[in-house]
Amino acid sequence: ALKQAGLTDPRNDVDVICFTKGPGMGAPLHSVAVVARTCSLLWDVPLVGVNHCIGHIEMGREITGASNPVVLYVSGGNTQVIAYSENRYRIFGETLDVAVGNCLDRFARTLKISNSPSPGYNIEQLAKKCKNKNELVELPYTVKGMDLSMSGILAYIDSLAKDLFKGNKKNKLLFDPKTGEQKVTVEDLCYSLQENLFAMLIEITERAMAHVNSSHVLIVGGVGCNLRLQEMMTQMCHDRVNG
Repeated sequence: ALKQAGLTDPRNDVDVICFTKGPGMGAPLHSVAVVARTCSLLWDVPLVGVNHCIGHIEMGREITGASNPVVLYVSGGNTQVIAYSENRYRIFGETLDVAVGNCLDRFARTLKISNSPSPGYNIEQLAKKCKNKNELVELPYTVKGMDLSMSGILAYIDSLAKDLFKGNKKNKLLFDPKTGEQKVTVEDLCYSLQENLFAMLIEITERAMAHVNSSHVLIVGGVGCNLRLQEMMTQMCHDRVNG
C-alpha cells in the first residue's frame, strides 16, 4: 500500500499522522486510533487527534476561502449551527434528538427507498417530482430558540406514509372524504419533509448570523450536498445582504 502511494520510507515522507479523535461511533474511532498510534510509534512521527466536526469545518474553509462563516453542520449523525466566537468554535444551536440526515434516512426506510447512492439523495430526487409544490403537506415545525427537534416530524410523516400505502381513506389529509380520491403522493411527502426540515435549519442559521454579525454561511456534512438546501440557504443569504 505504501509503494502504491509513492512512499518509500514513511519516516522521511510522512510529517505527521492525523486521526479522528471524536465525536463518532466508538468501534470505528477505536480501530483507527490503534492503527494511527501504531504507525506513529513505528515511524517516529507526531500524532495529532482531530475533532471530527472541526475537520469538516476547516476542510470547507480551506476549499472555499471563507474567513469567518457561520457553519451549518448537517450529516447522518450531526445537526449543529457553529460559529467562531471569542477564540473558539461554539455551538449556537443543534438538534435536541435525531439529526437531519438520520431523519431523512429513516423516512427513506419507511418508503423502502434504495440506499444507492444514499437514501437522502433518493428522497431529494422524489421531491423534485412533486407536482403540488404550492400546497405543502402540513407537518410539525419545531424550533425552540436556537435548537430544533425532528423526532416528532419523523413520527408524524411516517404515520402519513403508512396510511398512504394502506389506502386508509379515513385520513382526510391524504384522501378526499367525499370521493375517496388520493390527494397526496409519495413525492408530495418527500418535498414537504425537505421544505419543512430545511426551513428550520435556515431559521436557526440566520439567527446565528445575526448574533455574530456574519454574512457568510458554510454548509458541511453529507446533507450539505442537497441542492434544495443549498438553494434555500443562498436565497436567505442574498436577502440578508440586499435587505
